[in-house]
Amino acid sequence: MIEVVEKKTALNRTNVDAGRKLPIKVVQFGEGNFLRAFIEYAFQKLNQKTNFNAGIAVVQPIDRGMVDMLNDQDGLYTLFLKGIKKGEEIQHQELMTNIVKGVDPYKNFADYLSLAKEEELQFIISNTTEAGIAYVATDSMEMKPPSSFPAKLTVLLHERFQYFQGNPEKGLTIIPCELINHNSETLKEIIYKYCEDWKLDESFKQWLENHCSFHSTLVDRIVPGYPKDEIEAYNAQLSYKDNLIVSAEAFLLWVIEGGDELKAKLPFHKTDLDVKIVKDMQPYRTRKVRILNGAHTAMVPFSLLYGNATVKETVDNDFTGTFVNNAIFEEINNVLPMNKAELDSFANEILDRFRNPFIKHQLADIALNSVSKFKVRVLPSLLEYVEKYNRLPTHLTFAFACLIRFYKGTWKGEDLPIKDSDEVVAFFKKVWSTNDLNQVVEQTLSNTDFWDEDLTKVPHLSNAIVLALDEIESHGIEKGFKNYATKNSNQ
Repeated sequence: MIEVVEKKTALNRTNVDAGRKLPIKVVQFGEGNFLRAFIEYAFQKLNQKTNFNAGIAVVQPIDRGMVDMLNDQDGLYTLFLKGIKKGEEIQHQELMTNIVKGVDPYKNFADYLSLAKEEELQFIISNTTEAGIAYVATDSMEMKPPSSFPAKLTVLLHERFQYFQGNPEKGLTIIPCELINHNSETLKEIIYKYCEDWKLDESFKQWLENHCSFHSTLVDRIVPGYPKDEIEAYNAQLSYKDNLIVSAEAFLLWVIEGGDELKAKLPFHKTDLDVKIVKDMQPYRTRKVRILNGAHTAMVPFSLLYGNATVKETVDNDFTGTFVNNAIFEEINNVLPMNKAELDSFANEILDRFRNPFIKHQLADIALNSVSKFKVRVLPSLLEYVEKYNRLPTHLTFAFACLIRFYKGTWKGEDLPIKDSDEVVAFFKKVWSTNDLNQVVEQTLSNTDFWDEDLTKVPHLSNAIVLALDEIESHGIEKGFKNYATKNSNQ
């Protein structure tokens, strides 16, 4: 018997009812998975819940990209959201319909410049990777296009300024989403540098300053992207053939620096999305680094030594899960200068993300450069706890001991997945060759190349870590921690 395989129709606006094309209000630099799962999703929700009515034109920021694939599908693709929220499993799929066109400035520069002339254009969004917001001295106005994203944007802004003769109403709101701190300030500085290099009119610079606005951001959503290993299962849920499926976790956080004027332009408060428009995003950045990244970094050596392989195993296990919970809620959150209820709510969302059965976070994969990560993500919480409470935080201190023990390189006869610079690995190989815990701790804590300060000066820290290491060597992680916690509390 011959099996008949149903041939699915191509995904485009002829074959699928995707509604009318919307006017271009957003020009987006970048067409990758993250933006399509984050920005398009956020603006589609805004369109659905308000009369925002915004279409997006996507610009391919480098000479090789996915714009042709996007245009082949008339800007349509399917977003699959999978995750855990408040203990409940979420699986949701949605056809994304708000991309109006894709533009490749390397193939059609005139098409790119035409975006500057869009009457209803209001926003510039970008995510060109951390390396994208960069000054390239060789870029010029005559290049079609210039190589860097800031230079391309300067050309587009100048074209708009000239076409609309400096009309104040045609200024743009520029919201970069690259994962660097102060991303909008950096972008703005580079644009002004090109204004000087290219000797652009003072009136253009005044238009930029007075009628365009730049807003720094923090974006947070895990986007695995195209699910190539499970693509048949994904395609089986669709009635059409989609070459641009993107998968993401359910969690989304977008923090944008701005005031009431920006809130009026972007009425996300009328949606159920966690989009915060705030005067200062730095506390939110600190919150993410300390809680999400800090919990990750603190758990890796501790949990690997215990015997777990993934983040999900870590938070699901009674012992290691309780340890991580206590480290977050009792120690990290207690020293952050934000509302405690809001911090705890955010932490619970983080733990839901850690439990996501659809994303496998291998602990070994996030062990890279654990020393430098510990310095940035965990050590500030430990030191601020000492300053605030005049005692050591039990869980973060034990996690510090686990980090030092991890870098010994072997555990129970097995190699550990150490991934760090040759200098860091060589340092720990040398100090652990002494087999003297006091020496190991003394030399590690006093290494200012690691910590930017001599941690042997922190009261009782050296003795506590020696005690923790002795318990780990003698009794393993679980019993060792319980013994350490009891003895340390009695000191």
